[in-house]
Amino acid sequence: MVEPWQDTTLPAHARAADLLARMTTEEKTAQLSGVWIGAEPDGSGASDVAPGQHTYAARSAAFDALLPLGLGHLTRPFGTVPVEPAEGVARLAELQRTIRAGNRFALPAIAHEECLTGFTAWQATVFPTPLAWGATYDPALITEMAQAIGTSMRVVGVHQGLAPVLDVVRDPRWGRTEEAIGEDPYLVGTIGTAYVRGLESAGIVATLKHFAGYSASRAARNHAPASLGSRELADVILPPFEMALRDGGARSVMPAYNDIDGLPAHAHTQLLTQLLRRQWQFTGTVVSDYYGVSLLEEAHRIADGQGDAARLALAAGVDVELPAARCFNPADPLPEDLLDRAVLRVLTQKCELGLLDPDREPVAGGGTVDLNPPHMRELARKVAEESVVLLANDSAVLPLSDGPRIAVVGALADEQAAMLGCYTFPRHVGVHHPELATGVEVPTLDEALRVEFPHAVFVDDPTTADVCLAVVGDRSGLFGRGSSGEGCDAEDLQLPYGQGEVMDEAMAFGVPVVIVVLSGRPYALGRWADRAAAVVQAFFPGQEGGGAVAGVLSGRVDPSGRLPIGVPRSPGGQPAPYLAPPLGRHGFPSAVDPTPLYPFGHGLSYTTFNWGQPVCEAPEFTTDGETTLRLTVRNTGDRPGTEVVQLYLHDPVGTVARPEVRLVGYARVPLEPGAAAEVHATFPADLAAYTGADGRRVVEPGALELRVAASSARTHHTVPLTLTGPVREVGHERRMWCETRVK
Repeated sequence: MVEPWQDTTLPAHARAADLLARMTTEEKTAQLSGVWIGAEPDGSGASDVAPGQHTYAARSAAFDALLPLGLGHLTRPFGTVPVEPAEGVARLAELQRTIRAGNRFALPAIAHEECLTGFTAWQATVFPTPLAWGATYDPALITEMAQAIGTSMRVVGVHQGLAPVLDVVRDPRWGRTEEAIGEDPYLVGTIGTAYVRGLESAGIVATLKHFAGYSASRAARNHAPASLGSRELADVILPPFEMALRDGGARSVMPAYNDIDGLPAHAHTQLLTQLLRRQWQFTGTVVSDYYGVSLLEEAHRIADGQGDAARLALAAGVDVELPAARCFNPADPLPEDLLDRAVLRVLTQKCELGLLDPDREPVAGGGTVDLNPPHMRELARKVAEESVVLLANDSAVLPLSDGPRIAVVGALADEQAAMLGCYTFPRHVGVHHPELATGVEVPTLDEALRVEFPHAVFVDDPTTADVCLAVVGDRSGLFGRGSSGEGCDAEDLQLPYGQGEVMDEAMAFGVPVVIVVLSGRPYALGRWADRAAAVVQAFFPGQEGGGAVAGVLSGRVDPSGRLPIGVPRSPGGQPAPYLAPPLGRHGFPSAVDPTPLYPFGHGLSYTTFNWGQPVCEAPEFTTDGETTLRLTVRNTGDRPGTEVVQLYLHDPVGTVARPEVRLVGYARVPLEPGAAAEVHATFPADLAAYTGADGRRVVEPGALELRVAASSARTHHTVPLTLTGPVREVGHERRMWCETRVK
């Protein structure tokens, strides 16, 4: 007899509710956590992946203890230690069979993995970091990338991916800047939503993190308190999450480690229940960041013991404790109403994934499993190429011809670490297994240059060269093992590892110097930029990044990346985020100039473009209306190239201090020499909304300006607009996109 919870014709919520009613309290609690197999405190597993945190990790004995009750999650079956892909599939399949056989409802677990720069597994394609995604300004490409990543995870038996990171960078000294998409909420929201769409279309549950305020920590320190006002939270930090949930269809959210005004996110009822559930109508699962529930007791000290931490988190709206059961303990009863609320959400999601179906079989093992197939490598190459930013080319030394004498200086020119973010498998786990090959081919920049310029002569003495490439930047790592990555926060934005001396020496050689930065954050380049022949920036561009950067240097790839975050001039007074109001910018009453060396949105090409005069269909429209701009862009050079048209909103007068400009739309425009295209941008009045002094988000009547620009500091045309009608309050249903088309 098929029970209602097994009936695939019934709605998922109804099936989950029927199953919930049949469970004991212990069985319910077991659904709210999981097991991290291989995470032993003996130098393997979690002590590699999360050093200093492994004291909380589950032992293998936890698996045996929970088996009769069922398991909510399996933590990182591929991403904890290196495993051959085919062997990993077989192991996971057998593990799921064991889990099903061990509990009376034959329920499998949700297997989750990291997927920030591709599936974090040995031999899987390594994509560029999210900061590089932002530099592409290409949501369609990011969707395609995420769909490919999700498909590779789904076919091996993984159900949930712990990505994307939607934190808006507020201070680039933060170590996790490389994991973020940029410093603008519209860019983060549109690119992040594109990633979510791709991952979810492949059947993988996307997990938005870190909700919320993590990137706004004091002094950019990991886990530090966030000094956030309510308007900054509402207008800068939260919109990307709102977009990715409403328009992307993300089915999971992960709270942040930080507190906001003394209240940790894992115990923040206003965020996790009142806002997320009631206002935004989110119906998926909230999964803790690793050990986030334990940290309520151990770090924040707002809980008196593990049980108290569990009750605080559960009451606030956390449904699942990851990576393993510590506080959500079947032996320590939780309030029944809160328990049922969370378990119903978990079971509903399992039902949607097909895990309650009676004929459900795990992925079969055996055969060849290719996690780095040609189409994935091609996608990694394309994302890398579109993300490289040409910051300066004052002497027109670039592109380089294939015959010069080239000197390459800087240790990072010949290091794979300069290509890979901290959540790539080689840098996250592989560094602890030096006996093992990287798993995928990752050419260094030096290796890629020798392929790109087969007729060039590479010299050791820079004074005899025609051009010197000074390669500087970061080594990614975790918790102090690198200069960029989780826990690798910086005191200032000076180049690390004494690389400033490398730059000083390069400038003294007496030959043209091209600065190449391979990094996870922007660094202060003002000391050298005016003396450099050219400056190129790449943000950890992945396994195909060496070829992408070399291709830009040769001109095989026309640079089309644009900065997702400004590059500072000096390392001390960090440039204010470009979203700063007037008093956050340069001028009286401070002698410190925070103006970035290269602003948000900046990037050059090897060709030239002409921007026609924009035509606005309705320069005056109501506070609930819209208007459409049309603009013709022409490639006036002799090379193919891509221009990125950016729209910024300027509000001359507001009821609170407002950013001078903020991004509200953009479009990539690829053009052959002499070709032209028309950009159509539909701007809804809702995009002019902001949070006023009384805490309401409103669209106000009055004068506005749309700035049609090549960067936040380079406006080509200004289009005056007038909104008419009453002040209009808007909420979660508001339009958050400027729809753009290129004809």
